Parts: sequence; structure tokens; C-alpha cells
Amino acid sequence: MLKIVVDAMGGDNAPAEIVKGAICALSEREDFLLIFTGDEDLIKAELVKYAYDASRVEIVHCSEVITNDDIPTHAVRSKRDSSLVVGLKLLKEDGAVGGFVSAGSTGAVLTGGVMHVGRIKGVMRPALCPALPNVAGGKTLLCDCGANAECKPAYLVQFGIMASAYAKAAFGVENPRVALLNNGAEEHKGDPLHQEAHQLLKEAPLNFVGNIEGRDIMYGDYDVAVADGFSGNIALKACEGVGKTVSTLLKQEFTKNFAGKLSYLFAQKQINKLRDMLDYAKFGGSVFLGLKKVVIKSHGASKAKSITASVCQAVDAARGNLIGNITSMLEASGFTVGQDRE
Repeated sequence: MLKIVVDAMGGDNAPAEIVKGAICALSEREDFLLIFTGDEDLIKAELVKYAYDASRVEIVHCSEVITNDDIPTHAVRSKRDSSLVVGLKLLKEDGAVGGFVSAGSTGAVLTGGVMHVGRIKGVMRPALCPALPNVAGGKTLLCDCGANAECKPAYLVQFGIMASAYAKAAFGVENPRVALLNNGAEEHKGDPLHQEAHQLLKEAPLNFVGNIEGRDIMYGDYDVAVADGFSGNIALKACEGVGKTVSTLLKQEFTKNFAGKLSYLFAQKQINKLRDMLDYAKFGGSVFLGLKKVVIKSHGASKAKSITASVCQAVDAARGNLIGNITSMLEASGFTVGQDRE
């Protein structure tokens, strides 16, 4: 049976929220086993709080933890018994393990993923790809959102290909609509990087629909927004900030006086729907596309709800043959190592 490894010690709310979220995922999906890596005593102290099928849960004890204060490359190499490194090694070495989830240090997850799991043949640069809610009630994949601050045009094409494979494998989108995040919708807009990337994306075997601006990520009719990691990270954080701002303003307006509270009673259904739509936590973490196995990087401040979604993400991506789909699409595209058209 498929196994998913969860780094129980990664993140601001570990291990309590990590364990809670992962256990909740067991009831969401019945077709996988769960492996926790981390301090066995601390994990067991959390597990006793819940009713679950013990035959579906395993603990691999680890004596070390990689923190956000650690230098990623040094930590991955020196803390070999950390919950993150041990988890990534299990992912690589155990054929039954299909995915890994961590809310730990982003740099360490990226570094450890490349060092211990390795890149798919032909991948120039792996990329982080989160799912953001859109007005259509679905999701838009943003790739890249921080793994590659400096890019070549061919990297952006690969991001589009890998994210399209992810949309097909995990979300069942038959012909993902791919757009390039730029400073204008016109074809001639952007710096040389984005202008050339636009032309290459038009030639690639993708359903490329042109440039989009930041406002279109959540509002437009797109499945994939391709970005360099610098621009993508700013866009992601801006979207998260807007969601928090809207939620906070709504709460302030409807609780500041009696009239506001009364108005809330009549608009409660619509307000809750809006909050749910803006709740990025329900979509889980960012998939680290381009590795030989499925790696999910959850937000460092993730609570149980986000961890549950991240574990389910890993299950769906593994079951949907994400790695095989990426490999096939890259081979068909010609945008691989040794064929860099930048």
C-alpha cells in the first residue's frame, strides 16, 4: 500500500498540529499508510489524543531537528538523523513511499529534496507550485513561487510543463490553461526574460493562453500561472495578505456595533462562503515539482487543516502518477537538459 512520510517536527506548530492534521488525513483517504519521522515520545504523546487505525501508522524515531535558524545546506549534511533528512531518505529508498510532507525550513526541504531524492532526468530547476483559490471555485497553480529567484526562459517553459502535469495528475484537468505572469497582458510586454519565455511557451506543447497580470491569478480563467521564483513569491504573499486583510476587515465591520452584528445574521452565508474561498490553507502546501518523488512543502505556520490537505495532496499526486506525467511531458517537449533553448 502507498505510504506517505510526514516530518512531525517541522514547522512552528510541531508536533501537535502536524500529528493532528496527518491523523485527520487518514479519515479523508483510506488508501495509504502514514509514517511519522521525529521524536517518538513527543509523537506518541500527541497520538494518544485521537482515535485512529494504529495499523496504518508508523513512527521512525529521529534525534535531531532542522530549524529555520540552521543554514539549510549545512544542516542537511550534518543533521543526518533529523526528521527531515530521515524522511527524505525513506522517500528515496522505500519504493512503497510515494510522498513526503514537511512544514519545516523551506531552504532545507529544497536542499534535501535535491540532494537525497534527486531531480527527474531533464529537469533544469525544480520549482515550488502552490494552488491558489480562484473566483470560479477552483484553483490556479502558481509555478514557481520561490525556489528559483533567477531564471532562464527555458526554465519558465519547464515550469509550465510540470505544473500542467500536476494539474492533470492531481486535479483531473484535461487541458490546463497556462499563462505567463507578466507586467501586462500584451505579447510585447515584459523584460527580455519574459518576452523570450512568452515566445517559447507559444512553441511548447501546452495550452498557452498568453500573459496575465498579478490580479488575474485568482480572478482570471487560468489553471496555471508561470512565474520566476522572485515574482511568484511576491505574488503568493500578496494573495495571502489580501485574504487575511479581507477576513480581518469583515470581522471588524460586523462586530463593532449592534447594527453590524445584526447585518451579519442576514449575510452570514455569503460571508462564510467568501472566507472559505479565500482560505488558502484548505489547498495544502506547495508541491516541489521536478523531483523523482512527490515532496510537499507546507507553510511554516500550518495548522492541522493545512497539514491534512497537504497529506491528501501527496496521496493524490502519487496516485495520479505525477512523476510519470512530468517525465513524459518533458520528453515530448524537447525542453530538457542538453536541449536548453535559452
